[in-house]
Formats: sequence, C-alpha cells, structure tokens
Amino acid sequence: MADFKLVCITNRHFFDDTTDFLNHLDRLAAARPDLIVLREKDLSLQAYTELAKKVLDICERHGVVCALHTYVTAAVALKAAAFHAPMSALNTMTDTEKQSFKHLGASTHSLKQAHTAEAAGCSYITASHIYDTDCKKGLPGRGLRFLADIVRQTEIPVYALGGITPDKLIEVRRAGAAGACVMSGAMTCADPMQYLAGLRQFSN
Repeated sequence: MADFKLVCITNRHFFDDTTDFLNHLDRLAAARPDLIVLREKDLSLQAYTELAKKVLDICERHGVVCALHTYVTAAVALKAAAFHAPMSALNTMTDTEKQSFKHLGASTHSLKQAHTAEAAGCSYITASHIYDTDCKKGLPGRGLRFLADIVRQTEIPVYALGGITPDKLIEVRRAGAAGACVMSGAMTCADPMQYLAGLRQFSN
C-alpha cells in the first residue's frame, strides 16, 4: 500500500489572533504533513487572499503543499499548486480553473458526490464525516462501512475526515483510506512535531 497521507486542516478560531495562528502553522509545516488545507471559509475574499499569501509562504519555506479552499479566484491568482473545493465550488469551476492546479481535491459526503468529484478530474477526495465530531454536533458519523464503500467504488485516493484521532488511524487505513485529515488535534497540539510523529506511528 502506498504511504498513508496525513492532511492538516486549519481553523484559526482556535487562536487568539492571526499572529498566534501563523506561528502555529509555521511549526506545523515544519513537522511536514503531506498537505495543509487553508480552510477559512468565513473570511471575505480579500481577507482570505491576504492570509493565503502568508500561509503559502510558510508552506513553501518548509516544502509542504498548501491547498487553498473555497475561493478558487484567489487560488488561481496566487498560482497555488493545490485547491480543495467544497462540492458547491467544484460544480461551478470551469475546466480552465480545474486544470490550473497540480492537486485538486473535493469534500464529499456521499457516493454520488464522490463520483461527481472523480468525473470532474479531482486527484483526491475527502469522505466525511466518518466518526462523531464536535464540528458536526448532533450528526452521527457515517462510519467505516461508508468509507469502505467510497474507497471501493472510486479510483482516486480517499482521505477519511471527521473525528479522526490517533487510535482511529488503524481502522480507517484498514477500510482502505489513502490518508486521513485532522483539524482540532493539529490546531491545538502543543508540539506539532511530536503530534505528527505520533500520528505517523499509528498510520504506518
């Protein structure tokens, strides 16, 4: 099996200010996850673009791929190598926009969406949410069977998302996932280097 990928998704709301957020991302990028997704979709386009410039610089300095999220116009303008699209954004992207990125991902919540993303030329998808998570309070996780079905019926890498903790990595890997996404753990860990090392121990 190919190397299991570890994807970190951002959430600046865990931090008191932007400086603290960027300092943490610098330490997180130094720990070399396979991908960092800048998912700050509540920002205005202008504010997101300004933040993305700084985060792209951080990731480039550490040799880590950064996928911008939601704002395809910002991603194209900044010549980002990667873009992660919610389905609503993917459905409105032009072929030229899709082909602008070396890595194009999409968030999927059903087999139908997974097939749509695959047909659109995505190089990977996330499948969520697998486990119960505070991000989706009141909504039960779709479970490992859902994940395994997506994996089995698509040809592109599927990354598990939602409620992923270190002890869950063995399960999602056994279900066929090519990787896993973490947000709260990545954002709140005191030592990103140690946190990523711990994830790799469970995912190998």
